[in-house]
Amino acid sequence: MPHVLVVGESWFIHSIHQKGFDSFTTSEYQEGGAAFLAALRARGHEVTYVPSHTIHERLPTTVEGYAPYDVVVVSDVGANSFQLPPQTFSGSVPSPDKSELLRAHVERGGGLLMVGGYLTFSGIDAKGRWGRAPLGEALPVRVLDRDDRVELPAGAQPHVCADHEVVAGLAPVWPALLGLNEVVAKDDAQVLATCAGHPLLVVGGYGAGRTGAFTSDIAPHWAPPEFLGWDGYVDLWDRLVTWLAG
Repeated sequence: MPHVLVVGESWFIHSIHQKGFDSFTTSEYQEGGAAFLAALRARGHEVTYVPSHTIHERLPTTVEGYAPYDVVVVSDVGANSFQLPPQTFSGSVPSPDKSELLRAHVERGGGLLMVGGYLTFSGIDAKGRWGRAPLGEALPVRVLDRDDRVELPAGAQPHVCADHEVVAGLAPVWPALLGLNEVVAKDDAQVLATCAGHPLLVVGGYGAGRTGAFTSDIAPHWAPPEFLGWDGYVDLWDRLVTWLAG
């Protein structure tokens, strides 16, 4: 079975509690990819998980370091985390561009999946910056150079729109999602599903590798409980990762 490296889907929350004259702060750490990781492991995939704040110390610093991984999934974490390790940002010490290393890995035959969120593709306030990083070249979609969020608070149901082994046998209409990132499918890519008139699931090739883009989330808030509990959820990710692994 493919060995999948999942990167991102973690964050810290700092809250200010104001109670009359007084205030205090609390902090907590959260991870959002539990259902996704469980889905892959349930189908026998070997999964290595790298939270967002550990990217600078845990991701490979050479292209060869990606060799053990058949597919790399980047979910809800921006290009800055790949390009600005502490030694470069704080100490002005040159370091490998992890976005370029991952691009080269895909070009050599690795699989790549980018999952949507507030810090993937372009993201909120365009802070994701993936269209301006080397990895953007490998994606099957063109990243917009602006805030690309499409908020769908009333919900919109995805529709399968192509024949492909990834979506074969899945329901033609999926449970509603609450948002996605707006992208443009590249000419040589194939759109497999849409949501609210936008590309939702796009696949393509880059060099010797295969690439995919799922422009909504694998976890709340854009992916509500009904989507996570959908009986096609595990099948979708199992098939997509298997196809990306070639």
